[in-house]
Amino acid sequence: MITDGLMMLGVLLGLSCVIIVLERTTGWKLFRYVPGMVLMYLLCATLNSLGVFGQDEATREPIKQVKDVVLPAMIFLFLFGCDLRKIIKLGPKLLLTMFVASASITVSMIGVYAVFRAALHPEAWKVLGALLASWNGGSANMVAVQDILQAPENIFGYALITDTIMYSIWLMLMFGSVPLSDRFNRWTKADTSYLDVHAGAEEEEKRPITVASLAITAFGSILVSTFSIWLGQHLPEIGVVINATTWSIIFVSVLGLVVAVTPLGRTAGSGEVASLMLFVVIGQIAAGSDFSAITQAPLYLLIGAIVLVMHAAIMVVYAKLFRVELFSLAVASTANVGGIASAPVVASAFNRQLVPVGVLFALIGTFIGTFVGLFAARIMGSF
Repeated sequence: MITDGLMMLGVLLGLSCVIIVLERTTGWKLFRYVPGMVLMYLLCATLNSLGVFGQDEATREPIKQVKDVVLPAMIFLFLFGCDLRKIIKLGPKLLLTMFVASASITVSMIGVYAVFRAALHPEAWKVLGALLASWNGGSANMVAVQDILQAPENIFGYALITDTIMYSIWLMLMFGSVPLSDRFNRWTKADTSYLDVHAGAEEEEKRPITVASLAITAFGSILVSTFSIWLGQHLPEIGVVINATTWSIIFVSVLGLVVAVTPLGRTAGSGEVASLMLFVVIGQIAAGSDFSAITQAPLYLLIGAIVLVMHAAIMVVYAKLFRVELFSLAVASTANVGGIASAPVVASAFNRQLVPVGVLFALIGTFIGTFVGLFAARIMGSF
C-alpha cells in the first residue's frame, strides 16, 4: 500500500506518462475503443479498489492540491482558441443550430433524470450534471463540474464510462449519416448556399512549440490559476452551485476568452499542455473511485442512450421546421457529444472546406459546457 503522498503523486504522473506515450506512438487498436483518458481512469480506479492507495488524508492531500491548481489552469488553456470574433462570423443560422443541439441534450437529460430519479444514487444529479457538461463541451468541462459539485467519486466513473461508450456509438452514427445528406436535405428543403461563405476558410499556420511558448502556457496558466483560486476564496458563496471553485472557473473562463482575441491566444502548445493537465485531474478523481458499486453502470448507460435518442428526435424536427441541412445538424451534435477532437473530423467527412465550422462549434461547447452542466444540475438537484 502506498501511504506517502508524494509517491502517490509520482505513480499517477508515471501512469499518465506511459498511457500518453503509448496512445500517441503505438497505434494500438485498443486506443480506438478505449481512449487514453478512460484507460487512465480505469487503471487508477482499479488500483484504488485493490487497496494500493492509502485512504488517509496525508496520502491524498498532495495530489488533491495539485489537482486544485491544475483544473482552472486547464480550463484557461483550453479556451485560448475560442476567438469570439470568428464564432460570431458563423452567422445566425449556424449559431441557432448549435444552440438547439445544446438545449435539446440539456432538456432531455433533465427529463430523463426526473423519470429515473428514484432508482438512482441520491447524488446522481451531480454526476449527470457532469456528464451533461461533457455533452455540451468536453472532458475538461466534466471534471470541472465534478469538482465544483463534489460529485461522489465512486459513481463518477459511471458518467465517464457512459460518455465513452455513447460517444463512440454516436460518432459512428454521424459518419454513417454522410451518404444520406442529399436525401435528408431534399426532405427538409434545406438551402445550403449560406454555407458557401465558410467554405475554404483558411486556418492560421500552426506555430512551433518552443521553450518560450511552453513557459507561457505552463507557468503562466499556473499563475492565473493560483490567482483565480485566491479570488474565489474571497467571493461569497451562493447556494450549492456558486462556491469558491465556481468563481475560480468563471474567472479563468472569462479571462481565457479575453486572451483568445489577443496574440497571446495563439501561443503554441496551449492545447497540448492542457491535455496533460487533464490526465492529472482524471487520475486524482479515479484514485478516489471504487468499483464495488459497478452494478448501477448499466442504468447510467440506458439514461445516456435515451437522452441521445431524444436529442436526435428534437434535432430532426427542428431541421424540418427550419429547413436545416444535415451537415450543420451532425456537426453541431458531434461538437456537443464529442467535442474538439471529433467535430472537425465529422465536418471533413461532409466537406473538407467546412472543417473550421466544426472547430468553432466545438469551441463554443468548451466555453458553455461547464455552465450548462451546473445549470442543469441545479435544476435536477431541486427535484
